[in-house]
Amino acid sequence: MRLIKNADRKKNKIIDSAPFPSTDVDKVSNLLKKCPVASKTPLLELEKFLPQGKLWVKDERERMGLGSFKALGAAYVIASHAQNLTENPCSTTLEGKTYVTASAGNHGLSLAAGAKIFGAKAVVFISETVPETFSDRLREKGAVPVRKGSDYAASMLAALEAAEENNWVLLSDSSWENYTDKPLKLMEGYLQMADEAISQCKTKATHVFLQAGVGGLAGAVAAHIRKIWGDNPVITVVEPSAAPALQASIELGKPVLTEGPDSVMGRLDCKEPSFIALNGLARDADFFLTLDDDEVISNLEKMSHSNLETTASGGAGVAAAMNNQVAKLLKMNADSKTLCFLSEVAE
Repeated sequence: MRLIKNADRKKNKIIDSAPFPSTDVDKVSNLLKKCPVASKTPLLELEKFLPQGKLWVKDERERMGLGSFKALGAAYVIASHAQNLTENPCSTTLEGKTYVTASAGNHGLSLAAGAKIFGAKAVVFISETVPETFSDRLREKGAVPVRKGSDYAASMLAALEAAEENNWVLLSDSSWENYTDKPLKLMEGYLQMADEAISQCKTKATHVFLQAGVGGLAGAVAAHIRKIWGDNPVITVVEPSAAPALQASIELGKPVLTEGPDSVMGRLDCKEPSFIALNGLARDADFFLTLDDDEVISNLEKMSHSNLETTASGGAGVAAAMNNQVAKLLKMNADSKTLCFLSEVAE
């Protein structure tokens, strides 16, 4: 475990060429009103679960039937593209268009679902380490899975090359130099989750824990929390010790490509941050925390006994809040009200 304070909180961007995350939640909610499977996910309340205070958990395990918050990402971008073409998009609106990405999980499913709804094709590059069961799930959603590369970075490079060669639309859930427009829109979709959580909490949270891979969820949610709740909640970003991309980038004041072994928090095992998320979290987050695999795994059983069954990735934020040492360092007490996000269904 390693916790650092964000010394540059509320200062300028780290990357001038990339934007801050969007906070236009009305744009998201207005579009989702037209989606028949879009509905609010629950906020779970647990007493005497944490070392100190009350726990609120935004439960994204059934979001739009896709099993994770990612349903609000790629599918939202594709729906926006369809909406831009016609006031009443249908199953043929995006015929002839192909979306491509790399994924190790839920982002690929969201892209597949969105493409299928509006008549587009979806191609998802996956690395050699991704289970074949995920390939099967992609096919069930109508996507074409393509194995390429030994890790996520290699499969993303393959997706980028395929997009350029075939004139396909690359839709990544990360952002980098000269690639920010679509990831900005994708992160905007996550605002719906944050807005629901804020409306469901009985009062303002004192502490918020946000798990992060490239940082899309954390960046979007933190931006909305600052807009609505202001500076009072202590926001802590949680990453695997094996992939401290955001923490390392904050310390050095520039994007960092990190190295490390594979983490059991596979969805969070991202070695390089999203530029948009990094800008937002440099402004909005108070602390950056890394957890070892065993520090998360040790808490999953207790979580499952309290209706919080999920993966190590999906429960990393809750696991951080459960850590006694973290609670002491962040000065959590009996009056603390902690908000976390359960980001995906158990596998």
